[in-house]
Amino acid sequence: MSETHNEAEEGWWGTLLRQIAPLQQRENQIFLLLTLAIGALTGLAVVAFILLTERLGMRLYPVGSAAWRRVLIPVGGSLGIGYLLFRYFPDARGSGVPQTKAALFAREGVITIGTVLGKFFCTSVTLASGIPLGREGPAVQVGGGIASVLGRRLGLRPEKVKALLPAGAAAAIAAAFNTPLAAVLFALEEVMGDLHAPVLGSVVLASAASWVVLRLLLGNNPLFNVPQYRLIHPLELGVYAVLGVIGGLVSVAFTKLLLGMRKRFLQFPKKTLWFQPVVGGLMVGLMGWFVPQVLGVGYGYVGDALNGRMALKLMALLVILKLIGATTSYASGNAGGIFGPSLFIGAMLGGTVGSIAHHLLPTYTATPGAYALVGMGTAFAGIVRAPMTSVLMIFETTRDYTVIVPLMISNLVSFFISLRLQPVPIYTALAFQDGIHLPTAETRRRHDQHRVIQAMHSTVEVLPAQATVGEALERTGSGAFRAWPVTDQRGLIGVVSLVTLEHELAEGAAAKRLGELVDARPFPHVHPDQTLDLALERMGTAQLELLPVVSRADIHKLEGVITLRDVLNSFGVTTQLDTPDRSLLLSTTSGWR
Repeated sequence: MSETHNEAEEGWWGTLLRQIAPLQQRENQIFLLLTLAIGALTGLAVVAFILLTERLGMRLYPVGSAAWRRVLIPVGGSLGIGYLLFRYFPDARGSGVPQTKAALFAREGVITIGTVLGKFFCTSVTLASGIPLGREGPAVQVGGGIASVLGRRLGLRPEKVKALLPAGAAAAIAAAFNTPLAAVLFALEEVMGDLHAPVLGSVVLASAASWVVLRLLLGNNPLFNVPQYRLIHPLELGVYAVLGVIGGLVSVAFTKLLLGMRKRFLQFPKKTLWFQPVVGGLMVGLMGWFVPQVLGVGYGYVGDALNGRMALKLMALLVILKLIGATTSYASGNAGGIFGPSLFIGAMLGGTVGSIAHHLLPTYTATPGAYALVGMGTAFAGIVRAPMTSVLMIFETTRDYTVIVPLMISNLVSFFISLRLQPVPIYTALAFQDGIHLPTAETRRRHDQHRVIQAMHSTVEVLPAQATVGEALERTGSGAFRAWPVTDQRGLIGVVSLVTLEHELAEGAAAKRLGELVDARPFPHVHPDQTLDLALERMGTAQLELLPVVSRADIHKLEGVITLRDVLNSFGVTTQLDTPDRSLLLSTTSGWR
């Protein structure tokens, strides 16, 4: 009976896996074919995404509809989707780009089919109801999810599954923007963080396959119909530099406002999570009552700005309203990305600067549409921090070389200002707020170093946060270590050392709880993929011989510990320093820091 039940559960998928089992021995041969399939499927998903969001939005609040609809539709949409995100699809919140990077670097390439479906549906309804976020970031997570599901279903090794995620991301951007070259660069520059990544071939194939699907279904229409522009006078380059300065400041304001508000929302009780998106919906609805152009993705209005069909005052107003509406909507937990808002804000900002410049210097400057075009790339470079992708994306959109030099100048200025005033990129900061520590570019470059995972202990003695100082000293009196992780119901919350326990005991605080000693401050730690020299440096800074090893996906998840002796063993110097004298060990390593 049990065998019959197992066979029924296995079904056709199990039969298929047995048939392709011999191919699993030749992963490299089928990898590129799988990449093409991922590109085609992602292209289909993005086309459906575009059609659904645009057509549903036209039905919910058509042009000229009653003002009350522009209020109730965003509020109702954010309320319904907020509940679905809280109850069924918790991983479908937000942009999708940081979640894809988290899957790549912290979750062994795993994006579940439920997350893919939830992201597609929830984002479609969210954007169609007028929430002013973008569809490109969610498309990246959908494309990465398609790659993850297919790779894992076919039994590929985790390394191969992770290599497929950038291909899915590139396919999504290629179809969303109709820019296959910029999609390749985005996957390498932003998702991988390495322009020399060995997945270049698969990324190119997936991008091309997705773009072909887009052309077959929707034609070869660019995202924006842009007239040809030309540089009127060299003086204009100075105006574009000014646009870069203003764009950089606006980008920093967007990032800081979004991160600050999101930090506040995350501090509210978890039971309010389902209701929080309504704040964004209500804010957008109230603004949409008076200015309907603020609703939705708004690419139609971007096209108007690019073609000089929008008034100066309206463009300036939309910069402010879109910045407030997009940051509030994202911070409150709606599903949607920041690609679209960054392009919208950039176009309106560029159009505003261009209108003023053309009014003051009509014979020396181009029409405002040229500045709106450059402004799109300027804001994208400052907010998303992908300046090369920005340049190539605008070039592919216009197919015009004359805009390249102004675009490069403005992008570089914006990127530099954003980098100086907001050092942490927005996607990295968003992931960090969720407890996900994405590796920096420096970490990814140092693959040849000794790593924590090679020397750590996976089993470790921990102390409960409710234990007192006296109880902890009794429990650890005969132990081999002189520091111990402290945990509570959340998981790891800190590290307590023998020196600290003895000091508290001497101060007459034997009854103090360990949670009071560690919970009020950040604790030193390392991640499994970090290097041993970094672990040694952090031991010296914290004056600890033991550090907890935690997951990048959850800082409270303890995966093991690494000690000073483990580090020394890894470098083969145990025999020289194999002594019980702790002062000798500490004095020897102090010179390394």
